[in-house]
Amino acid sequence: MTVTMSAEEPVSDEELASAFAEHRPYLHAMAYRMLGSLSEADDAVQEGWLRLSRSETSGVENLGGWLTTVVARVCLDMLRARRSRREESLDAHVPGPIVGGEDGIDPEHEALLAESVGLALLVVLETLAPAERVAFVLHDLFDLPFDEIAPIVGRSPAAARQLGSGRGSRRRSHPPARGRRRLPRRLARR
Repeated sequence: MTVTMSAEEPVSDEELASAFAEHRPYLHAMAYRMLGSLSEADDAVQEGWLRLSRSETSGVENLGGWLTTVVARVCLDMLRARRSRREESLDAHVPGPIVGGEDGIDPEHEALLAESVGLALLVVLETLAPAERVAFVLHDLFDLPFDEIAPIVGRSPAAARQLGSGRGSRRRSHPPARGRRRLPRRLARR
C-alpha cells in the first residue's frame, strides 16, 4: 500500500499515526527477519516512528518506502553495532513466533510455521555480514529491487546485488550462495 503525503496539505499527528499503524506489521516483520529478535524488531520499528514523528513529511510521496528505508537502516546500524561488540541477540537462537489472527489464519499453525521457518532462516542469516543480511532480506523475502536496496545499504545497485547474493563477502565460513539462496525462498513460501 502506498500512502502519499501531499505537499500542499499539512498532515495531522493523528493522520501520521494512522498511516504508520498501517505499515507497522510489515515493518515489524521486516525488522524481525533482519535482526532475529522480537524485542530488537520492536526497538527498530519504534525508532522508525520516532524518526517519522520528528521529520518533515510534506514532501514524502511514498510513506511505505520511506519507512522501509528508515527501519532497514536502523536494523543495519543495530547489526553493525552487534557485530562490532561481538554480541549476539539474546533470543537469536530461539526466535519468538510472529502471530496475528486478523487475517483468518489459525494462530497455532502460524506460530508453528514461523518457528520452523525462523530457525532455519536464522541459521542462514547469522552467517552474513550486516549489509549482506539487510540486502538479502529486503530482496529475497520482501521482493524489493536492488535499485531500491542500494541507497539503504550505501552501495551501488550492482554492489547491492552482490551483497544480496552473498558474493560480497570474503568469508568462507558460510554455505555457497546458490544453496543459501534456495533454502530461505522455499521456507518463506510455506
